[in-house]
Amino acid sequence: MSVVTIAQISDCHLFKDKTGSHYGQNVFTNLQRVLHQLAQLKPLDAVVFTGDLTQDHSVESYQHFNHLVNEANLNCPLYYLAGNHDDIELLNQELLNQELNNDVIKADKAVFFSHWRLLLTQSKSDTPAGYVDDEHLAAIARGNRSDLHTLLFMHHHPVDVGYFIDKHGLRNQAQFWQAVQQNHTIKAICCGHIHRGDTYFFPGFNHLPVLSCPATSIQFDPHMTTVSALDIGPGYRILQLGDDGNIESSLHYLDVGS
Repeated sequence: MSVVTIAQISDCHLFKDKTGSHYGQNVFTNLQRVLHQLAQLKPLDAVVFTGDLTQDHSVESYQHFNHLVNEANLNCPLYYLAGNHDDIELLNQELLNQELNNDVIKADKAVFFSHWRLLLTQSKSDTPAGYVDDEHLAAIARGNRSDLHTLLFMHHHPVDVGYFIDKHGLRNQAQFWQAVQQNHTIKAICCGHIHRGDTYFFPGFNHLPVLSCPATSIQFDPHMTTVSALDIGPGYRILQLGDDGNIESSLHYLDVGS
């Protein structure tokens, strides 16, 4: 049986200044270290970045991401989504900027492998909270060929996780899950935003996991009422997708500040 191997990264929160610190972490260096580690993984079929590239909304922060991907020499394409911190127009402009010599970063939101489709769903709204609009809900609901399994990626978490980030979660959870219920090819949902690697389930959908991704910037302390960083280094998730629809997943963390 062949296996498709995907790496998910999320929430790098870069600054214009490469030495910029986010709650004590140099986020530029953190992302650099994660990308260099991913470049050593073989076989790796794709990297999916699930948003919040920038912290200060600068053009330079987007350019830094592009240059770091170039520098890492990934052996596979990198696909991306916008997070609540991102400007979609600027994100597309700078990540697809040919003057920055990057042909690895791709804008595709539907990616096909032998028995799988990766579906990248937009959840950015006009507030920090998420919202999946009617167009994207329809795309989720209608599915694809019955012989393809679907792995759904998004930035915002579509299920409450029990700490402060829920106030910026997905606003239309009910409509989202109604759309998901109509598409029986979906095997899991992968999100960012919560700065924590874990597995969650929406009530009534215990067969369908929501897999959250560690951040490359900082990991949130879920016991605090506002942002506070745990003493855990940058991380990423690896997903191994079997032809039969089975998903094997693992979380990986680098040492803090090493």
